[in-house]
Amino acid sequence: MNTPRHRSALLAVAGTALVLSLTACQSDGDTASSATPEATVAATAVTAQPAGGKGTGTSGATGPAEAARSTGSKDSAGSTGAGGSSGSAGTTGTTGSTGERASASAPLCTAGDVTVRAATQDGPPYTHIVLTAKNTSNHACRLTGFPHIQFLESHRQDVPAVGKSKPATPVVLTAGAPAYALVKLSDGGIDEDTEPVSAFSVMLEGDPTVIAVTAPGSEGIAVDPAKALTGYWTPELRNGADDF
Repeated sequence: MNTPRHRSALLAVAGTALVLSLTACQSDGDTASSATPEATVAATAVTAQPAGGKGTGTSGATGPAEAARSTGSKDSAGSTGAGGSSGSAGTTGTTGSTGERASASAPLCTAGDVTVRAATQDGPPYTHIVLTAKNTSNHACRLTGFPHIQFLESHRQDVPAVGKSKPATPVVLTAGAPAYALVKLSDGGIDEDTEPVSAFSVMLEGDPTVIAVTAPGSEGIAVDPAKALTGYWTPELRNGADDF
């Protein structure tokens, strides 16, 4: 009697244990199955996050920054382009510079390149004359400094030059172009110690050749060696600036 009951109890306990075991397995399976998607999602999220941070973040954050930098680069390129335009302007400047270099490279005018003539300025008393040096050669030349003038054999000194008449830029004469120099002869006073001059000598800067210039007027000019002055060669006769 005790044995069948004992077996039934054992079977009941075994069945309960089996049910509990199956339930536990099912519960573990459910937990595992429910945990697996979450873990998968979490793993996917973790995997996607670096990819997103690297890719999307780079293309998102860096993308605009890159775009900004790219725009900046374009702007810089534009600036460079503008600089290029400035460079073009610089090219024009370079052309100007080239012109200046050409001027600087032009040879000095010599006595064989120019013809020097004298004419009176204003009316009597004739206190000033104007020297005109015309380039009669077929090439450009530089006329630097001032004319080295000696009026009298008895006064073998160059006429002093007036510094304020010096031009700001070199005087470059193209073929056929003139340059001018204003020359003071005297103060025009009756009691001045003047001497008549019918011809005088002129030398150009850098050339020792003496150019004989005929004095204007039928009676020549009256020169006071103590008062004589000369201006620098200029492309035009600037009476206001060169008056002395």
